[in-house]
Amino acid sequence: MSKVAFIGLGVMGYPMAGHLVAHGHKVCVYNRTAAKAKAWQHEHGGQIAATPFEAAFEADFVFICVGNDDDLRSVVYGDVGVLSGMAAGAVLIDHTTASAQVAREIAVIAAQQGVGFVDAPVSGGQAGAENGALAVMCGGSDEDYLTAEPVMLAYAKSTTHLGPVGNGQLTKMVNQICIAGLVQGLAEGVAFAVNAGLDAKQALEAIGGGAAGSWQMHNRGNTMVDDEFDFGFAVDWMRKDLDICLTEAQNNGSQLPVAKMVDNFYGQVQDQGGNRWDTSSLLRLLPRKNQS
Repeated sequence: MSKVAFIGLGVMGYPMAGHLVAHGHKVCVYNRTAAKAKAWQHEHGGQIAATPFEAAFEADFVFICVGNDDDLRSVVYGDVGVLSGMAAGAVLIDHTTASAQVAREIAVIAAQQGVGFVDAPVSGGQAGAENGALAVMCGGSDEDYLTAEPVMLAYAKSTTHLGPVGNGQLTKMVNQICIAGLVQGLAEGVAFAVNAGLDAKQALEAIGGGAAGSWQMHNRGNTMVDDEFDFGFAVDWMRKDLDICLTEAQNNGSQLPVAKMVDNFYGQVQDQGGNRWDTSSLLRLLPRKNQS
């Protein structure tokens, strides 16, 4: 059993922190909205804290899962930040999808007080978090990764050490770049199937076991055909992630024409009021026969 703090109880962090309790860890949580923390405590037990500092005080591991670079800095630094409460030998694990730059920045400051750091963005969505089946992409020293890995397995089906701090975030960028193109291709395929007069669900089933098959096809294809998008990974979040990818691409000389195009398409989805729609809502931009 370890003493653990979890900062950020969104759609991912809420179940992840619950899995830590279920695996026997002593967990104290902090959430910006206190009512969410109280609901989590009612469901899972554990403790709640009034500040990130209080949650992290003398913890062996501190996990963070918040929105973006600025949110991350707001709970890490300062008198009420987690680093103020962490002792030498503890490890800070950040599951936020953020920039590689902020990961490296925090790692340097953490090291100055003897605290380890792992940048560890995740993939698998809300369902993966709820089912304890996330894929975790990790950057950090061998020592910090190996120390944190057994605890992360409370909610992960796989963890991969990808090298130094920042490499976890860079790998998550690869993940989001690939997803952007996949979802756009799937949207175009579904629209084409409908317009060609096919049973679109039957067509997806027929090709799903072949070279075109993907997680997106198996988990989003039928809901796309049914025009259902009020769930899943929000367009707002994907645009945040793609902005990180496009900024990093400028820094390393990469060209991302498809990702840039799809990001613009997501902007059009937002213009339709689809900020919280699932990313598969790209289909809404494509004309389909008999579309209501």
